[in-house]
Amino acid sequence: MTLEEAPMSIRKPLERIIARPASDGAGVKLLRVFGGAQPERFDPFLMLDEFGSAEASDYIGGFPPHPHRGFETITYMLRGKMEHRDHMGNVGLLQDGDVQWMTAGRGVIHSEMPRQTEGQMRGFQVWLNLPASSKMTPAHYEDVPGAKLPVYQVPGARITAIAGTAQVAGETLSGYFERPDTLPLYWDVHLQAGAELTLPLPEGFTVLVYAYEGVLDLAETQLKRQQLLRLGGEGDLVVANRSGEEARFLVLAGKPLKEPIVQYGPFVMNTHEEIEQALTDYRNGTLTAA
Repeated sequence: MTLEEAPMSIRKPLERIIARPASDGAGVKLLRVFGGAQPERFDPFLMLDEFGSAEASDYIGGFPPHPHRGFETITYMLRGKMEHRDHMGNVGLLQDGDVQWMTAGRGVIHSEMPRQTEGQMRGFQVWLNLPASSKMTPAHYEDVPGAKLPVYQVPGARITAIAGTAQVAGETLSGYFERPDTLPLYWDVHLQAGAELTLPLPEGFTVLVYAYEGVLDLAETQLKRQQLLRLGGEGDLVVANRSGEEARFLVLAGKPLKEPIVQYGPFVMNTHEEIEQALTDYRNGTLTAA
């Protein structure tokens, strides 16, 4: 048997998670897809939230000034207007399709506030861990208009590649962002009815698929809206849409850091002592000091 004739290995399911209602910031209603208990399961990712409502009362309170240390946040707006401000004087407005990648590093104090009083606001926020060697790096922002994000049309699918590189149907697809250490892949995939997508990913990577519209079939599992599947570390990711309408989902993949994870609210470090130091620095007003 030649290599080309060898049967394809498909990643196996490890865990299906149903997103649960939660509240954060100043009463913003959202769905906590994962985050909190046993974070090692999702390494290098720490959290995924979906926020979305047409009721202004669900989001109008926003996220007033708050601190972070030790990780990165990726905010992807499907719809709506959200303004970001930080202690460094940065101001940015995220609108339909825009992405913000924030490296909190040593420390950032920022706010995320709606700039609309009616209409739908919908999007996602991912928390991505930083290795111990980079947790105290200076804070950094990059706001990217949706028009600058790479969008690919492949057989049966439309892919917005926020981060990471992989091959689909013999074509190399590269996202806007690339990151060392964790090598994250973050794609928004719109899969046509009756289509199938095969995505080879490196062995040992954490792979997560979150369905946010429609129904998917993958790894012997049917994944419905607002459900996430965590997959094993070997084989290709194969996702099929056997329904009669388009399905939409996020793919998150990354190289695990395999370091201790200690989280206390907005701080994610490697030891309890580092968490205590972050709290002390925040109380003393030195969290963001160079």
